[in-house]
Amino acid sequence: MTVLGIATSAEEALERCGDAPDLVFVDVDLGHGAEPTGVWLAARFVETCPEAKVVVLAAHGSARGIRDAIASGVHGYLTKDTSARLFLRSVMAILGGDVVIPQRLAASSLGARTAEEESARLLEDQLTPREREVLGLLVEGASSEQIAVRLTVSPNTVRTHIQNVLTKLQVRSRLEAAAFAVRWGLVSVGPEHQPVVHTP
Repeated sequence: MTVLGIATSAEEALERCGDAPDLVFVDVDLGHGAEPTGVWLAARFVETCPEAKVVVLAAHGSARGIRDAIASGVHGYLTKDTSARLFLRSVMAILGGDVVIPQRLAASSLGARTAEEESARLLEDQLTPREREVLGLLVEGASSEQIAVRLTVSPNTVRTHIQNVLTKLQVRSRLEAAAFAVRWGLVSVGPEHQPVVHTP
């Protein structure tokens, strides 16, 4: 293998797409509080370097981190404590067309739920389709008046829906409801609607 380059910023990294790499490694942690994130950068590589295999590297793997990475279209997610021998085998498998993730995290990342996740889903299942719409608008940061206009209902109806959402999700405020939805992926958040809250 030949190293085509090592980038120190997202911009510099994306410029290297012109070198037509076969394999791209992206550190999930680009620095404390760095924007964009490593997963965002990996997704951009998937889009701009379609011929390259993109692999996310993480200090400590998490089921949620793997789900986010795989959803972005990357070809592998490896932790930095992987042995050299296993690391090389994983890279060769990725180059051969496989998607590789840590075995110890495979079950939870591919659908098996923790007790906390199961509890969140049970709460979510209580929401009606309209309440899910309202929750999605809360995540977007919409006010009660804006929700009323978007859904063509009265402000009183919106207040009722919001109260039902808070009760069913067992939270105390609109902000907590939005945080809950973002944390557990209860609503789809498009690139044009960044979450109004950030969760660890």
